[in-house]
Amino acid sequence: MMPIAITDISPTGDYRLRLTFNDGKIQVVDFLPFLSSSRHPAIRRFLEPACFAAYRLEYGDLIWGDYELCFPIADLYDNRLQHGEISLAA
Repeated sequence: MMPIAITDISPTGDYRLRLTFNDGKIQVVDFLPFLSSSRHPAIRRFLEPACFAAYRLEYGDLIWGDYELCFPIADLYDNRLQHGEISLAA
């Protein structure tokens, strides 16, 4: 079995990205609840549209900067972002 990887990313609106995985699954993930609920300035800076838009696909992972913001591939695959004890599922 192949490890899960992202093969394509496209924006679908403010802070939402359409992720296509190597098994054909597609998820539209809304990052706004995660970003806006954070109290950490290093995460909140990605509320700046230009910072958020600077994502890239590297080795099947979605990352920003020098891994300043990244998420476990399984969480993106299940569209389940977590912040502390709060689960933000779409």
